Amino acid sequence: MSLESVAVTGGTGQLGPTVVRHLRDHGYTVTNLSRSGGSEHADHDYRVSALDAGDFVATLSAVDADAIVHLGTISTPTHDPGHRVFESNVQSTYVVLEAAASLGIDSVALASSMSANGGAFEPDPARIDYLPIDESHRATPSNPYGLGKYVAEETAAGFARRDDAPTTIASLRFPWMPSEDEARETFAEADRSLAGLKENDVFHTARNTLFAYLGREDAARLIRRAIEAEFDGHEVFWAAASDTSTTVESDALARDVYPDAEVRTALSGHQSLVSTEKARRLLGWEPEWSWRDGRA
Repeated sequence: MSLESVAVTGGTGQLGPTVVRHLRDHGYTVTNLSRSGGSEHADHDYRVSALDAGDFVATLSAVDADAIVHLGTISTPTHDPGHRVFESNVQSTYVVLEAAASLGIDSVALASSMSANGGAFEPDPARIDYLPIDESHRATPSNPYGLGKYVAEETAAGFARRDDAPTTIASLRFPWMPSEDEARETFAEADRSLAGLKENDVFHTARNTLFAYLGREDAARLIRRAIEAEFDGHEVFWAAASDTSTTVESDALARDVYPDAEVRTALSGHQSLVSTEKARRLLGWEPEWSWRDGRA
């Protein structure tokens, strides 16, 4: 598959600018499609919402993109009504995939989330059956954000069964992706022991996200590998750094925090509790940055 031009929804969001820069650095012409517009890094910039099918298709048809990266959704459920959060994830994904199908765009990468599995914003402890977790683990979301991400993945799987579907659709389950300053403040300068996490009232969220995180450059590289991939149909990929966000070693973390989970492979050092083996195997991607490096 020959790619030259990529359309990125939400190129002005938290991850978007890094993705736009990364794609341009690798030779792609990049168009930002976002509600606010104003990308400082894209070659072309349009104000358009992926919730408006007519405007979105019309704008995208003028771009002549070879691939779409869909990042433009509400990023948390904490500032908007639940139905708006759900709509943002599900309807926009449908519109993006429908637009890709109608315009003959063969490669789509969708920003999913660990929340699709039933973590992050869940009020109760996430149900973890085994570690390291992988794409075969059951999904148990209940909050509007997690449900939206899960339904968006199922929407992508459904589109892949259509004759006019994009050839390659990747749903990428991202954890929190801190900036350099956020990583320094949250990880390097804070007490990342279990006691410290509990004292700072972030233990529940860290537990529900398997103490996972990902550097933004690693995320951008994964997105590029996803749109360049040549697998057929829809695939879900977990994405995470190779280590955890805590100073507790992973075997002890599994015993103390997830005592009912089956540990299927031995955990060494601060090894991530999230398996990214599928991304390595199908996309040739491995995470490179760790907060322990002292840089982002």
